[in-house]
Amino acid sequence: MRWKWCFLIMLLGFTVLKGMAEEKRSLVFKVDVKDEIGPEIWRLVKKSFEKAEQEKADYILIDMNTYGGMVVYADSLRSLILNSSRPVWVFINNNAASAGALIAIACDKIYMREGANIGAATVVNQTGEAMPDKYQSYMRSMIRSTAQAHGKDTIVEGRDTIYRWKRDPHIAEAMVDQTITIAGVSDSGKVVTFTPHEAVKYGFCDGIADKVEEVLQEEGVEHYTISTYTPTAMDKIIGFLINPFVRGLFIMVIIGGIYFELQTPGIGFPLAAAAVACLLYFAPLYLEGFAGYWEIILFVIGVLLLLLEIFVIPGFGVTGIAGIICIIMALVMAGIDEFSFEFMGDFVGALLKSLLVVVVSSLLGLGLSLWLGGKLFASRRWAFALQAEQRPEEGYVGVDMTAAREIEKIGVALTDLRPSGKVIINEEVYDAMTEQGEYIQKGSTIKVVKYQAGQLYVLEEKGKITH
Repeated sequence: MRWKWCFLIMLLGFTVLKGMAEEKRSLVFKVDVKDEIGPEIWRLVKKSFEKAEQEKADYILIDMNTYGGMVVYADSLRSLILNSSRPVWVFINNNAASAGALIAIACDKIYMREGANIGAATVVNQTGEAMPDKYQSYMRSMIRSTAQAHGKDTIVEGRDTIYRWKRDPHIAEAMVDQTITIAGVSDSGKVVTFTPHEAVKYGFCDGIADKVEEVLQEEGVEHYTISTYTPTAMDKIIGFLINPFVRGLFIMVIIGGIYFELQTPGIGFPLAAAAVACLLYFAPLYLEGFAGYWEIILFVIGVLLLLLEIFVIPGFGVTGIAGIICIIMALVMAGIDEFSFEFMGDFVGALLKSLLVVVVSSLLGLGLSLWLGGKLFASRRWAFALQAEQRPEEGYVGVDMTAAREIEKIGVALTDLRPSGKVIINEEVYDAMTEQGEYIQKGSTIKVVKYQAGQLYVLEEKGKITH
C-alpha cells in the first residue's frame, strides 16, 4: 500500500515539475532598425544589446526595414552581432539594402516577409554614385568574411559528404560588386538583390514570415515574453542636446557670450552663459563617445590663444587666427564620431555636416551679437555704456584741440601780444600768449613752443618783423 502512495506522490511531483518547465517563458529582446544606419541607430542597438545582456535574454530579434546608411556604423553593428553571446535573429520587414544587407548577413537566422528584399550593398557616395574600387574592395572583403563566419553545413548524399557554406561568400560578394557573375543568380553588370524565395534557395534566408510572432513560431519558441529597450530620461536629454539644431544654438550662445564679455568691463553674465553653453555642448557628446579629451583641450587652447591675442599681443595676427582655427576644429570634430578612413565618403559627409552646423551657427551668433550689441549699447535703459550728454547750455564747454598740431610751427603776430593776442600760422588765426609774459610787436615772426589747456604759447624769433 505504501509503495502505491509513494508512486502517486512521485507522479504528482513529476507532473507539477513538467508543468512548471512548460510554463517557463523565454525572453525575446526585440530591436527595431527602421531608419538610416547612422549614429542614432548605432546607439539604440548598442544600448539594446547591453540591456538584453543585463536581463539575460534568451534571444535577440532585430526587426529591420532600412535602405542602408553609413558603412562605418554598419561595420560596428555587424561586429556587435557576430560577437554576441546570445542568438541574434533578423526579421526583414520589407528592406535590407546596402548596409542593412551586411547587418542581416551577420545574424544567426534571417527571416523575410513576402515582398521584402536583401542585397545591393555597393558602397556609394552622398549623390548615390558608386565609390572607387578601393572602397568596394574593402566592402567585398567585409561582407565575404561575415558570410564565412557562419561556417559550413555538412551534407551527406549517398556515400558522398559535401561541405557547403551556410551562406555562400561568393554570392555575398556579388551583392557588392556588379562585375562578379554567379551562374543562375546574376549576370555581369548587375549586383545581387534577392527576393524572399530566392534568398531561401541560395541560403540567405531561413524562412518566410509575415510578422515577428511567426518568426518565433518557426523557431519553436512557444512561451515567450517580448521586451524592448525603452530610452531613459537621461537618454532623451542627451538625444535632445546632441541634436544639430540645439548644438547650433549652443554655438551661438558661446560666440555671443564671448563677444559681450569683451565689450563690457569685468567678468559677468555673458561669460557665465558662454561657459554653460560650452558644458552643454561638449558633455553629452563626450558621454556618447563622440567627443574625446583632445577636442575639449583643443577648444580651451583656442580660447586662450584668442584671449592672448586680444589682451596681450597688439594688433591681430597669427595667434588670433590660430585660436579661431582651434576653436572651429574642436567644435567640428566633437560633432562626429571616430571614423575609419577606409570609408572616406562617410567621413567627409559627416565632417561637412558638422562643419556646416558650426560655421552657420557661428556667423549667426556673431551677426546677432553685433546687432543686439548695437541696440543695447545705444539704449538708455541699459548701463552698458555712458549715455550722459554734456550740453553747452548746462555750462559745459568743448575745447578745440586742433591748435595742438601747430607746436614747433613758425607764424606771424597778427596783433600786438601784451602778453596775449592773435597769431596767424599756415593761414589759420589762433589766440596765443607769450611764454614768459613779454611783449611781442605786431608783424613779428613767432614760433609755437607749447600747447596747454587750450592755449598756444609762443616765442619771438628775434630780428624778424613782417609787415
